[in-house]
Amino acid sequence: MSSDAVVTITPEGADSPRNRRQEETFRKVLQAGLEMLRETSYADLTVRAVAARAKVAPATAYTYFSSKNHLIAEVYLDLIRQAPFFTDVNDTRLNRVQQALRSLALVIADEPEVAVACTTAVLSNDAGVPRVRDRIGAEIHKRIKSALGPDADPQIVSALEMTYYGALVHAGSGTLTYHQVADRMAYVVGLILGEEN
Repeated sequence: MSSDAVVTITPEGADSPRNRRQEETFRKVLQAGLEMLRETSYADLTVRAVAARAKVAPATAYTYFSSKNHLIAEVYLDLIRQAPFFTDVNDTRLNRVQQALRSLALVIADEPEVAVACTTAVLSNDAGVPRVRDRIGAEIHKRIKSALGPDADPQIVSALEMTYYGALVHAGSGTLTYHQVADRMAYVVGLILGEEN
C-alpha cells in the first residue's frame, strides 16, 4: 500500500480530497502559475506553459485546473488565504475589521498584472471558477466574522462583505487603486459599525 493512500488533504471547500503527492503537484502548479503571472501578461499565460514551468505534464495540470481562469482563481484564493487574521481581543473591533479588510484588499495591490489576471479570472464563468469563487467568498466571510468577534451580527457581516466586493470592483475597473479602496473601506467600516478610531 502506498503512503499516498494513507494521508488525504482536503482543502476547505475542495471537490475531492487529494493525497500528499497530488497536493504537492497541485501546489507546484499553483506556484508556477503565480510566478508566471508576475512575469508575463494574462493574455500570454496558458495552462500548458504553467505545466512546463512546474515540470509536470499538461494533462496533469488539467487534472487540477480546467482552464487558465480556473488556475488563476485558485492562485487568488491561495493569496487570500495567506493574508493574516486579525482577532486580537485587546484591539478594538473597528481596528480589527479595518485591518482585516485592508490586508485582503492589498493582497494584489502592488502587482498590476496579477491584479488584472485575478479580476478577470474570478469574474469568468469558466468551468471550476464558480466553485473557487464560492470558496473565496467563504474565506472572506470567515475573516470578517473572525475580526468582528464571536457574536458577529450576520447583517453587519453581510454589509461588510458587500463593501469589500464593491471596493474590489472599483479597484479592478481602475476607478481607484487598491490602496485607495483600502483607505476608503476603513472609513466605511466605521460608518457600518457606528464606531470611530
